[in-house]
Amino acid sequence: MKSNQFNKQWFKKHLTDPYVKLAQQQGFRSRAAYKLIMLDEKDRLFHKGQKVLDLGAAPGAWSQFVKQQVGDQGEVCAIDLLPLEPIPGVLCLQCDASDEAMLQQLYALRGLKPFDIVISDMAPNLSGLASIDQPRIHYLMKLALEIAAEVLKKKGCFLVKAFHGKGFDVYVQHLRTCFDRVVVRKPAASRSGSSEVYLVAQGYQTSITKL
Repeated sequence: MKSNQFNKQWFKKHLTDPYVKLAQQQGFRSRAAYKLIMLDEKDRLFHKGQKVLDLGAAPGAWSQFVKQQVGDQGEVCAIDLLPLEPIPGVLCLQCDASDEAMLQQLYALRGLKPFDIVISDMAPNLSGLASIDQPRIHYLMKLALEIAAEVLKKKGCFLVKAFHGKGFDVYVQHLRTCFDRVVVRKPAASRSGSSEVYLVAQGYQTSITKL
């Protein structure tokens, strides 16, 4: 009964969410697009002609926005474990980002060209128990960084969803050894009750070592 009540409250809040309505009006697949739009406004991440890798892309709102920004001369590759409905001009791959074969698939399709930006909105299914959720979250943060280490060009940019908790400060400090500039952002489009933040790392300088 409590679960049903929670679901009804969530659904009601979702339907009245201004970003949900805006996404419907502007043709984005989810409200998550406005998190990225706000991050881009702050940090000027995207430009015409860039090559961008989008990890945890489903349902595709981030890739939709990025494709608008990079234009026809740019390239967007969207990867998710879940199926992605086709997005015009975007290479969509359904595969497990933790599988080494993912990079091989990517190389086979587009060659070894490095990316200007790697963005990750990957997040686990949350149980509500910190002892379970935190390791899952941190694993995906590390995974995104390891993938960036393989494909990111020098002076490139890395954007990743993160959550405060065990390992967060160490992760941020690690980024600061590899990039010229690292900032923590909480866009207004992030739900107020969520502990998520986004780390923006710009100016990739040196090899990213494993945490």
